[in-house]
Amino acid sequence: MARATTAKTAKTAKAPKKTAKNKDEFAVILSGGKQYVVAVGDIVDVERLPKKYAEGDMVEFDKVLLVDNGADATIGTPYIEGAKVMATYQGEHKGKKLSIIRYKAKSNRDRKIGHRQKYSRVKIESLV
Repeated sequence: MARATTAKTAKTAKAPKKTAKNKDEFAVILSGGKQYVVAVGDIVDVERLPKKYAEGDMVEFDKVLLVDNGADATIGTPYIEGAKVMATYQGEHKGKKLSIIRYKAKSNRDRKIGHRQKYSRVKIESLV
């Protein structure tokens, strides 16, 4: 019996859900050559931003590919004119370490390299 109650308490201790004004509202943005689906309140790790930002600065993503408010969607060709996604810069961090191993059989040749990608963490504030 005691084991079952501890399992229930462990399941209830989850991370908080997204807090958005309209739960159906989202956008697709382009940053660093990758596309991200974002909604208000999301915390997203994007490729390292080219400009230097201080923690708490506002970041503007103007390459918006799609905006959906739950009722209708607007698709850009390739971008939506006048659409912006505003976010707060929360800092920079590194991703998990990747090991790259090269090996040639029967020639006593091997090489191991490590790589950690740098990311910028932003919190989405508004979809304009």
